[in-house]
Amino acid sequence: MKVRTKKSKEMGEVKLFWTWSSPYAQRIAWALKLKGVEYETMYEDLANKSRLLLEYNPVHKKVPVLLHNGTPICESLVILEYIDETWNTTARLLPEDPFARANARFWAKFSDDQVLPSAFHAYVSQGVEQEKAKDHTLQKLDIVEKQLTGKKFFSGETLGFLDLVFGWIAVYLDIVEETSGIKILDKERFPLISAWKENISCIPVIQETWPDREKLIDKYRHMRQYFISTAAVKNGKAS
Repeated sequence: MKVRTKKSKEMGEVKLFWTWSSPYAQRIAWALKLKGVEYETMYEDLANKSRLLLEYNPVHKKVPVLLHNGTPICESLVILEYIDETWNTTARLLPEDPFARANARFWAKFSDDQVLPSAFHAYVSQGVEQEKAKDHTLQKLDIVEKQLTGKKFFSGETLGFLDLVFGWIAVYLDIVEETSGIKILDKERFPLISAWKENISCIPVIQETWPDREKLIDKYRHMRQYFISTAAVKNGKAS
């Protein structure tokens, strides 16, 4: 389903397969906006994935997928680097210094391999299991908090690669808290992350692609119910 069409004459044909409820897809929309890349949005219903999505991402069958002049690029972190290298404008996402670039990649993996999954586990669990998952998430965020010491953004004074990667904290963590009944991002414990969240929220490019809050709440509430009921069925079969 096409929800928005733009033509990019200088940059070739660019299409983004995404859904507004995905934090991984959202970071790609932000990156394209920051780079000034015009693109066509291909909205995916993940309950009924399109033939093209399955064709372009046959391994994971997930969004986001960036299609540039007919060539698909998959996995959000890979796509972010591709965008940065392909549209080498003044708005660079990754630093030039090799060590700084490697460091950014490390923390990006930390976000996607540890912090985000632990928050998701807290979101889809209940009772004692949820409390354990919440504590695990808080421990991971303690580490993230230290990376913002003396900084406005993860890269310093300007928005960069890691800000887009950790952008899910600014948008989706609040939704996770409201729909799961837990509090994770406490301002007293995480003053630097909280300040960063305010800073990134004020950037016009970010605001332009900010998902509708009420739609997200409704979507995530139903998603949580689905995951919990599915887990209950599996546990019932296992017992």
